[in-house]
Order: sequence, then structure tokens, then C-alpha cells
Amino acid sequence: MSRIWKLPINVSSDIEVKINWNDITVKWKKWELSFTFSKDLTVVKEENTIVVSKNDDSANAIWGTTRSIINNMVVWVAEWFTKSLEIIWVWYKFEVQWQKLILSIGYSHKVEMEVPKGLEVKMDEKAKNTIHISWIDKQLVWEFAAKIRAKKKPEPYKGKWIKYVWEHIRRKAWKSGK
Repeated sequence: MSRIWKLPINVSSDIEVKINWNDITVKWKKWELSFTFSKDLTVVKEENTIVVSKNDDSANAIWGTTRSIINNMVVWVAEWFTKSLEIIWVWYKFEVQWQKLILSIGYSHKVEMEVPKGLEVKMDEKAKNTIHISWIDKQLVWEFAAKIRAKKKPEPYKGKWIKYVWEHIRRKAWKSGK
């Protein structure tokens, strides 16, 4: 069983952390992230570390999750989190126009998606079938990438899909008739 919740979170000197009751704010230059945690937990900042502890046994389920969220805030406020998606099929393509992502993915119409405020969506220079989504909020990046992927889920027979770059999808053989 993992004991990740017991580990302290190291904070670099250029990141400012403010804890006010059940709110924590992590600030770096012009970027800022905030999170409201449960009243059953205690978050304490000691010099260059943050320690998350529980007040009673009812907080076991959220203790590790809260610690991970705060750790992600500290890590990604200084360096952006990036998620890459790849589109695979001959006529499928991405287009980025202002704050809109336009997908041509085999429907009779183009699918337009509004890019959430703050997210940076850009095409890869070398591979035109790859798109990169980046921002300091890991949760927002993953959520938007999942919404894009849900527009055309992987289809293992023909090989048409939108997938994460690191993802491997096993192809299936067509059914053979006798």
C-alpha cells in the first residue's frame, strides 16, 4: 500500500504559498493556482515544505488525493503541464483558430470546441497530425484532452482514432466468414 500522503511537499524559494483556513494558494510570478481542501485535513507550511495531515480517521479517503493535488500545484505552477494528442486517419485533421479547436473527424460537419480560458492549444510543427495542450493546471489539461479524445474514440478494426501520443491501441483483425 502506498504511503504517499505522509511525504512532505518541497517548495522552491521562488514559489509563494498562502494557506488561509481551508484554502491554499500557490503563486509563481504571474501564475496562480488555488484549491479548497476538506475541513477534516490540516495543511501546514514549515519553511520550504508543506505537510498534509488528517484530523480524524474519516479523512483517510481524501488525504492522499489532497496531498497529490497540492503537490501538482507546486510542481506545475512553475513549469507547464503538457498533454499531446495524435489523430490517425487520412482525412482527419485539427485546426486551431483563436480560442477554438476545429476537428474534421469524419462527420458531415466540423466539430468546434471552445478552448477553456488559459489553455494553450497548438499544432506540432513537424507532425501535422499532433496537437499539444498545455497550461499550469494539470486537471484542466487532462479534462480538455479527454473531451477531445471522446469525440472520436479508438476504433481498433480500421484504425481511425484520436489518441494520446503515449497510448498504444492494439489492432484487431476483421471477422472472417466461412
